[in-house]
Parts: sequence; structure tokens; C-alpha cells
Amino acid sequence: MVGGGGARPRRRPTLEDVAARAGVSRALASIVMRGAVGASEVTRQRVLAAAADIGYRPDARARLLASGQSRQLGVVFLMAGRFHLELLDGLYGAADAAGYELLLSALTPSRDERRAVETLLDFRCEALIQLGPGLGPPVLAGRLPVVVIGWAVDDPAVDVVRTSDVEGMRQAVDHLASLGHQRIAHVDGGAGIIADARRSAFLAAMHSSGRGQRAQVVAGGVLQQDGVAAARVLLDQGALPTAVVAFNDDVAAAMLETFLRAGVEVPRDISIVGWDDTALAGLPHLDLTTVRQDAEGMARLAVERSVARLSGNSIPDREVVLPPRLVVRGSTAPPRRRVRRSAPTH
Repeated sequence: MVGGGGARPRRRPTLEDVAARAGVSRALASIVMRGAVGASEVTRQRVLAAAADIGYRPDARARLLASGQSRQLGVVFLMAGRFHLELLDGLYGAADAAGYELLLSALTPSRDERRAVETLLDFRCEALIQLGPGLGPPVLAGRLPVVVIGWAVDDPAVDVVRTSDVEGMRQAVDHLASLGHQRIAHVDGGAGIIADARRSAFLAAMHSSGRGQRAQVVAGGVLQQDGVAAARVLLDQGALPTAVVAFNDDVAAAMLETFLRAGVEVPRDISIVGWDDTALAGLPHLDLTTVRQDAEGMARLAVERSVARLSGNSIPDREVVLPPRLVVRGSTAPPRRRVRRSAPTH
């Protein structure tokens, strides 16, 4: 009689299954799968063929744990725009090149940093890389190697890889000033250390350019919906600034599209500068001027520093601050001159 339940899940093939398939002992099958000496070439080929036939894959994690190593780097992250996708992609590539696996643990509204970190500890991660909006100091500082990407941390036990927000904002404001813009706004990234740093850098850059009295800061965030909301705030206030520096490309892109739907042309009526130079910025219909961060370089440095700490190698500078670069595209232009009409003559 056939039961009403579904088919039983197929169990994972074991080393014993390989040995049985190849007609050898488990010990001999283990020698072959570990690449150790002690098996003839004929036996080795037979065992490897048997493993391939039944889909056996060695449990590398169990072998590493047995040796006292996991070769795993943990990443705590809060998805804050497309730039973090590019950082994660870079981290995967750098970890693979170093012979490490990457385990991700996300922050969500219902999952705080401590819970995210505990998950990585449960999987025996040897070091921690943290990226996000910079909510505060890492919770594991001093307990295992920790690298943060994106913000300054005043803790000698934490390595830092970040871009200079001061220099990036100076380049953005100087570019807009050179075009003739006076009333410039900054849509910030909401709460967090990175948002605070860029907000302060914007106000300092505006002051240095002689435009401090005309600076405007608009509450924003890191997601596209935050850009939509910020654009509506500016539209509702009446007189628009002539230029905006957004917290990231996602916010800038959403603002651009919201302005266009409202009949405000970019850059004729308002110029927009993004931040990060993600793939989004280069799309033809956006063509965003943006402050470029080197996602691949930041990821590589973070992994290299993690591995160096685990290897006991000395690191001369705890903090690496990379220079940003302004990428000028079509979303910025000189402000439109408003010509005053003369009175009609009779």
C-alpha cells in the first residue's frame, strides 16, 4: 500500500557508499579522497569514478573543523543600496582567492547585530567583516579579528577600510560650485556613523566654498523610497535648490525619476550628484555624476587584513582610507539662468 506522503528526501552520499560502490575499504576510499599516498592509480581512478557516479562530495567543513580551523570569514551586513551588493561580490572573490569561505549574516528590523554575530560564531567563523550604515562599534572587538568597511572606529582592536567622506564631499561640492551653483542641498543617509560623517563633510565643504548660509540638509536614507520621499519634500517647499548631493546612487536615481515625473528636468532645472558609482549610475537614462568608491579594492583589503590577523602577521596601519574620485556624467550642468522679462513697450 502506497502512503499519501511525498517521496522521502534522498540522503547525501557518504564515504561508505563510495567504498561500497568501488569495492574497496572505507580506509582506502578515504586515502583516495584526501589525495594521500597509499593507493594504486587503478584504485584511485575506480574510487574517483564511484564518487562521481553517486554524487559524493567530501565534507570540507567537517575536515577543517577537525583540524581546528574553519577557513571561514563571517560578514555582518545591512543591505544599504546597490553598493553593498558590489562589496559582497568583491568579498566573495577576495575570500576565494585567499582560500577562505564567506558566510553572510544579515541585519533586519527584527534581527539585531548581536544575533547576526552569534549565528556566525555558531558556524565557527574565524574573523568578522562588518559593513553597513555604521550603527556603532562591532560587538566582537577584541575577541577575534574584526574589520569594518566604510566608517571610522575608535578602537585599536578593529581594522578599518573606508573611503574619505571629507574628500568625496569636497569634490562633489567643488564640482557644483565650479558650475555656478549656490543653493546646494544634501539628502543624508538617515541614522548612522556614515550618514553623520557625510552630513558633516557636506556642511564643511559648503562653508569652505563660501556657501555655508545656503546649505540645506534634507532627511533621507539609503533606499530608493527614501530618495522619492526626499524629492517630494524639496518639491513641496516651493523654490528648489539648484543642485543636490545624495547619500548614494539609489537615493539619487530615485530623486531624478521623481523630479522628472513632476516636470522638473535634470540637469536643466536641478543637478544631482550620487555616491558610490554603482552600475546603476552608468545606466543611460540616469547618467549620474557620482562619487566613486572602489568596492573591489575595499573588499580585497578587508579580506587581506582579516587573513593577516589570523596568520599573526603585523599590519602597519590599522586604518586604510582610500581616496574617492568624482565621476562626471550628464546629471550635472550649470544652473539655468532665469531671464527677467522686460516690460512691454507701446
